[in-house]
Amino acid sequence: MVARAGSCAVVTPFAEVIGDPIAQSKSPRIHGFWLEKLGIDAAYRAHLVAPDGVGAYLADRRTDPDWRGCNVTMPHKQAVQPFLDTVSRTASRIGAINTVYVQQDRLIGDNTDGEGFLEPLTQWLGQTHLFRMARVLGAGGAARAITAALVDHGFTLVVAGRDAAKCETILAQLPGEHHATTLDHFADPTDFAFDDRDGLFDLVVNTTPLGMAGREPLRFDFSHVPPGSIVYDIVTSPVRTPLLIEAETRGFRTIDGLAMLIGQAAAAFRLFFGADAPREHDAELRALLES
Repeated sequence: MVARAGSCAVVTPFAEVIGDPIAQSKSPRIHGFWLEKLGIDAAYRAHLVAPDGVGAYLADRRTDPDWRGCNVTMPHKQAVQPFLDTVSRTASRIGAINTVYVQQDRLIGDNTDGEGFLEPLTQWLGQTHLFRMARVLGAGGAARAITAALVDHGFTLVVAGRDAAKCETILAQLPGEHHATTLDHFADPTDFAFDDRDGLFDLVVNTTPLGMAGREPLRFDFSHVPPGSIVYDIVTSPVRTPLLIEAETRGFRTIDGLAMLIGQAAAAFRLFFGADAPREHDAELRALLES
């Protein structure tokens, strides 16, 4: 039996985010903000679940009529799957689950990372391009969701990780011809002369924790960035990472990690509470998350 979080009574209904560690999660602030704005009598909180406690946690919550589901963060994105009734096609394809929700007493696993990642790119994805290329740094769970979403929108990928073989494994599951390399490739300068990029859409995406507060920096040389690129870093602490600061200094358009975090949370919020997140308050929410 899993103990209830905190000492007060459970609010009806409620959802959670689970992981280990979990105290750093911004999800309770995001969902709590939206619940308050909409006047919904519900709660969302963080709940620590150890790696060997996933099955017990889900068995306990399955019997709670007030529980609406949970977001799933590391290290549980694969571990939850055996305890679910159904996994969405998206989550199955990615091989990772970041959202579990209840539907007619069944536990459904889904992944909203790709949807959240694409949201701030909508204005460009609606345009016609001669060619789309994304240079994706990292080969973890987030990279799996992001690369799948990008391929669905016609991108050719270059995926770089510490181990190129792991990148090749990700790309082998995707349609199209793509390329795997190491992070060191992008750390060293290149003398490659980019051709005319008119009509092309270029992205550089950091999905690694490199550059995050308390982590080692991301070694990246901007000679690899084509003119007109958008530089996108999914790290959320700090929001303005060294990669984004340098990109802005060099005149590139940038997208920060809060954009993806809020976008994927909005998709999960709809599944948990049956309402659309009040996105007209995004500026206020971002200020709250950055405070």
